[in-house]
Amino acid sequence: MADHLDVHGVSETMLWTLYNRASESLRDDAFFHDRDAERIFEALDYPFERHFGAADSSHAARALAFDAVLSAWLAKHPDGTVVELGCGLETQCLRLDNGQVRWLAVDMPQAMALRERFITPHARLHHWRGDACALQWMDAVDAAGPVFVSAQGLLMYLHPDQVRALLQGVAARFAQLEVMFDVVPPWVALLTQSPAGLWKTAHYRVPPMHWGINASALPGRLRQWLGPQWEVHWIDYPPCRGLPAWYSQWAMAWPWSRELLPGMAHLQRRLR
Repeated sequence: MADHLDVHGVSETMLWTLYNRASESLRDDAFFHDRDAERIFEALDYPFERHFGAADSSHAARALAFDAVLSAWLAKHPDGTVVELGCGLETQCLRLDNGQVRWLAVDMPQAMALRERFITPHARLHHWRGDACALQWMDAVDAAGPVFVSAQGLLMYLHPDQVRALLQGVAARFAQLEVMFDVVPPWVALLTQSPAGLWKTAHYRVPPMHWGINASALPGRLRQWLGPQWEVHWIDYPPCRGLPAWYSQWAMAWPWSRELLPGMAHLQRRLR
């Protein structure tokens, strides 16, 4: 159970994302395959459906988008360093391992304790226990080489000042840098902060999110924080299995609807 696993608050969301990735991978018609997610999911004694309801493919779609961007980066920098902030039970380090890449996975101690029951560090995969916002993990990364910083399901739980400081910190430290993260629109963040909260089911309340931003506002905000030399690419979520049919139809029919939907951002520093 959750108490037995000793993960709470934001850290518990690692079980939600694992559930959705593994459930999609286990389907006969899966569009996303993650055998290690299946392995971990099947080994855990946790009331996944009771807490999170019926599985949907949103987190599998997100993982697939992150995989596509990172795979393209690895094709150019096969021995570069990937830093995965808020790694939880994400298994991307296993899916995309090319035998050369160095990987630094960062998360809080209780989350890392659970992760290490299933994912063992090795010479090219290091685990760092602590707060990603503290930035001490940067000392474990070779700043002279290419670095890709990934943050799935993390930044929306931070306050805007924390997001700004984190992005400014990595941009200042690493010259050869790309960054990818996901965002939610402001209305979602506000809903999680309301007294009623956002309940996934009667047994699970989504932790409060403190940073939400629309697709059109994101490039300007990031260039304000980081400078004009950054290219910001917005990536929409594809239609996801398990969501109401009207949701995907509405999203495709109205171009402005992307302002009201979650998405992903890929940041690249322009070459001078």
